[in-house]
Amino acid sequence: MTRKEEYKEYFVKHSDTWVKYRKKRAYYWDSITQYCNYFIQDDNKVLEIGCGSGEMIEKLNGSSKTGIDFCEPLIEKARENFPGIRFEVMDAEDLSLDEKYDVIILSNLIGVLEDIEAVFNQLHKVSHKRTRIIVTYYSRLWEPVIRFAEAIGIKRKMPPQNWLSTHDISNLLYLAGFETYKHNRSMFIPFRIPLISPFFNKFLSRLPLLNKLSLNRFVFARPCPPSNSESAKNGYSVSVVIPARNESGNIEAAIKRVPEMGRFTEIIFVEGNSTDNTWEVIQKMHEKYKDKRPIQIMQQDGKGKGDAVRKGYAAAKGDILMILDADLTVAPEYLPKFYLAIAAGKGEFINGVRLVYPMEKKAMRPLNTLGNYFFSKLFSWILEMPVKDTLCGTKVMFRNDYLKLAANRKFFGDFDPFGDFDLLFGSYKLNLKIIDLPIRYRERKYGDTNISRFKHGMVLLRMSIFAAGKIKFR
Repeated sequence: MTRKEEYKEYFVKHSDTWVKYRKKRAYYWDSITQYCNYFIQDDNKVLEIGCGSGEMIEKLNGSSKTGIDFCEPLIEKARENFPGIRFEVMDAEDLSLDEKYDVIILSNLIGVLEDIEAVFNQLHKVSHKRTRIIVTYYSRLWEPVIRFAEAIGIKRKMPPQNWLSTHDISNLLYLAGFETYKHNRSMFIPFRIPLISPFFNKFLSRLPLLNKLSLNRFVFARPCPPSNSESAKNGYSVSVVIPARNESGNIEAAIKRVPEMGRFTEIIFVEGNSTDNTWEVIQKMHEKYKDKRPIQIMQQDGKGKGDAVRKGYAAAKGDILMILDADLTVAPEYLPKFYLAIAAGKGEFINGVRLVYPMEKKAMRPLNTLGNYFFSKLFSWILEMPVKDTLCGTKVMFRNDYLKLAANRKFFGDFDPFGDFDLLFGSYKLNLKIIDLPIRYRERKYGDTNISRFKHGMVLLRMSIFAAGKIKFR
């Protein structure tokens, strides 16, 4: 008997009691469902491979949902219990669906597969270039515990499983043409004990170091971008938003130095409550250069850079949205690097990093440097991926992704006066691949910084704590 036949026999044998058995362990399964659901949007098309009797796919977000499994009796129960969802009897090694999905979930499935790489290869049939793959599985460290639970009858005894590390899963995905961009761990106690389980699972299992001992593993992947990026060079249009407060001496230099990128590049100046003649200079430069390149000018209604960015983004016409600080401490000549990174699919949110290359002497004050290093460590932990510089003014994303982010802004709240955290948190919630792009940070040539180290530092810390509650300890 092959491994596949052995497992099919196992699931058929237990199909009559499967729904009842799973319901008794709903605390464990619901925690996985809730975590995956955090990254699924209401308009997503979702596929679950190895859906069993359909409880997980039924609870997931999504406008269109499909579940497949090779056990016909379980699919029959799924169809009976959840008639509004499409269920198909299908082998994961031979997918024959006629749709492409935004999210594909394989929850605790890879342990029973005969050829994991073959199944991962099949995912291309049902994926598009922005598809997200979520693989969940037990930690290999828990194998003795799970075997013991089976031996004493707490858990139903299964045929021998595959036991894989996070690296093993990521490697198999890569061999099949998918890249892993994020992974996470959670859960110490897989059953409900009032007060105790929430404390251990929502708090202790999310802390650094302790997190490595967690039961559940989550691996996020996407199709590898094409190796040839030449075709992307002229494929998109660009909007460069330049918030400007007390920056009159930099306006003309910004217009002259922003390179042409893609099909066209527009510049959008958003003036914000200046006490000098910045607005008058913007108007004058717009008149001077309006026939030479696309330029929009406007004044923000509220306060803060974040408000200015949101107003500029709302007016933007380009496919790709970029922020360039008007102090020009990040040279406009770096912007094509950001364009090529996002156009070639290297990432979906490109985050500028000032902390790699040596800075000019007066580019950043020592206390600011320490603060940036602190927030980079904090954010890397919160967002479950390396983010080396949270406050670099240059950030780049697709306009379509920004529109989704803006529509879901209420999740984190509209409280970020800078805009950096709003974009980073929102991109994480959208399950985008965030990539750091190092740049050289220059001294300011005109004017003074608008940042107050202590006042704004406390604002950033409060925002980080709030975000940790919405992301890590939800």
